[in-house]
Amino acid sequence: MHQPVSRFFSIASLIAGLAASAPLLCLAADGGATEEQAVAMVKKGVAFIKANGHEKGFAEISTKGGQFSYQDLYLVAYGLDGTVRAHGANIKMVGKNLIDLKDVDGKAFVKERVEMAASKGTFWQDYKFTNPENKKIEPKRMYCEKLEDMAICGGIYK
Repeated sequence: MHQPVSRFFSIASLIAGLAASAPLLCLAADGGATEEQAVAMVKKGVAFIKANGHEKGFAEISTKGGQFSYQDLYLVAYGLDGTVRAHGANIKMVGKNLIDLKDVDGKAFVKERVEMAASKGTFWQDYKFTNPENKKIEPKRMYCEKLEDMAICGGIYK
């Protein structure tokens, strides 16, 4: 009789502990994605494209709310000419050449991104961009990996 009672209290203590920590978990998630999550998602996207091909990979990346988007983190695939091949936050960008696009400070971030992909392969890039969650222009940090003739990128807001 004592064993089931002690198990009950152990489970009850565990549940109480989890419930007490739940608000903290929610606060951490509301803060936006981390650099580690961006790197992991880009690597997952690159692996997905390698395993499933460009067409399926681009379609999956461009699926808003799919496996390649999390909070304010989403993937984008650029050809090295600056043409968007997939976009996790705005499907209307797919097919557009954004090589001359500049941020609010005048930084040609797409041009810089594709040049860095061609020369470095793997890199972080800083610029300013509209956060899709709050619609405010914020500093953004983008992690990119070169895959064939494109850059697969995912970014976080600072």
